[in-house]
Amino acid sequence: MTPETAAWVTSSDAAPLLAQAMASPPAEELALQTRLRAAGHDPEQVAAVLAVVAARRRGRAKFGASADRMFFTPDGLEQATRPELAARHTARFIAADVGWVADLGCGIGSDARSLAAAGLAVLGVEADPVTAAFARANLSPWDDARVVTGRAQEVPLPGEATGRHTGGVGVWVDPGRRVRGVADSRGRSRRVFALEEIEPSWEQVCRWAEQVPATGAKLSPSFPHGRIPAGAEAQWSSWLGEVLECAIWWGPLASAAGRTAAVCRPDGRGGGSEVVVTEADSVAGDAANLPVLGGSAELGAWLWEADKAVVRAGLTGALVGRELAPGVGLSTGDTSVDLPWARRYAILDAMPARPKVVRAWLRGRGVGALTLKKRGASLDPDRFRQEVGKLSGSGEATLLLTTVGGIATAIALD
Repeated sequence: MTPETAAWVTSSDAAPLLAQAMASPPAEELALQTRLRAAGHDPEQVAAVLAVVAARRRGRAKFGASADRMFFTPDGLEQATRPELAARHTARFIAADVGWVADLGCGIGSDARSLAAAGLAVLGVEADPVTAAFARANLSPWDDARVVTGRAQEVPLPGEATGRHTGGVGVWVDPGRRVRGVADSRGRSRRVFALEEIEPSWEQVCRWAEQVPATGAKLSPSFPHGRIPAGAEAQWSSWLGEVLECAIWWGPLASAAGRTAAVCRPDGRGGGSEVVVTEADSVAGDAANLPVLGGSAELGAWLWEADKAVVRAGLTGALVGRELAPGVGLSTGDTSVDLPWARRYAILDAMPARPKVVRAWLRGRGVGALTLKKRGASLDPDRFRQEVGKLSGSGEATLLLTTVGGIATAIALD
C-alpha cells in the first residue's frame, strides 16, 4: 500500500466503502471486490479497503471489538502490544507521575492508545509512512495524541538542548525487529533476533535512558540476561502461557532491579491480571541452587510446570521441590503446594521415552486419546506420536516428554 492510499483509506472519503465491506461476509469478498470495481471505484483503493477489513477481522483476537475501528498493517498487527500488556506499561508511567510520553517506534499505536486513554499526552514517532498514517487514525479520538513520520533518532524530545529531562517526561521505545522489504506470503517482514540488529540501536535506546530517567523499552523475549543495564528492571511477560516480550524499565519506572517475570491472564472482566516473580522469590536468585533429580525413581507425587516467562527470566529457583533438569522449569515433590505462576499435576507414572514402551503402557490402559507435552527434551512430539502408532480405546492420557537425570523420560500426568 502506498502512503497516498493509506491517507485515503483512513479518511472520511473511505468510510462508506469500509462500512460496506465490514458488513459483507468474508466469503463474499471476491463478489464485493467485483461489485466495487464495476461501480467505478479505483482498484488500488478497493484493495486497500479489503486489506483493512481483513486485518480488522484478524485483529479481533487481540483487540476485541475495538479492532473493527482500527487500522493495521500485517507487521503492525503482529507486533502490536496486547491491550492488557499496554495497560500494564501505562500503569508504570502513571505511577511515576509522567504526564507526557514520547512513543518512539509506535507502530500502529497500541501502547500510545493506552497512554492517551489514560489521559497522558503522547507523541508517536513511526518511520514507515503507511504505518504512521494508520497510527494517526488509531489515535484520532484523543486530542493530546499526535503522530509524526520519521526516524526516532531524528525527532527532538522536550528539553533536548539540556541533555537531560526531568519529571513529567517519559520515553517508551519499541525498536524495529523486522527487515523491511523482505516479506513472506502474508506480507510480514522477516524477523531479527540479535540485539545488534534492532533499529534504533540498543546503544541509542540506552542513551535515551541516560537522558530521560523514565524510559522503558519493549524488546524480544530472547533478550540476554547479561545485557540488563545496571539498576534497571528486565521483565519477561507472558499472556496465557506465551512469552510476548521482555520490557526494560529504567529509573522511576523500575519496580525491582534485575530480572522479573509477569504471568498475565484474562481477569474475566475484559482486562488482565498478573502475578510477578522476582529474583527475591527465587532461591538466592539462582536456579542452580534448586536441587536436581538424579533419576525418575526420585519423582515425587506432584509435578510443577513453571510459566515460560519465569523460565525465560531465569527464575525457576522459585519452584518448590527438586528440579527435573537445571533451568527447564519443571520440579517435583510430595507436598501439594499451589504456585500462582506454575501449573501443578499429579504424577501417575514414569517410563523411558521410547515409543515401544509408551505404546505398551497406553494400550494396557485402554488409552485412545493422547495429549503430548514437551519441555526440556530434544524429542519431536509429532514424530514421537507417529512412532507410537494408532491407539484405540475410550481412555485419555497426558504425557510429558522431558529429561530426568539426563535420560529422556515420559511422565504420565493427571
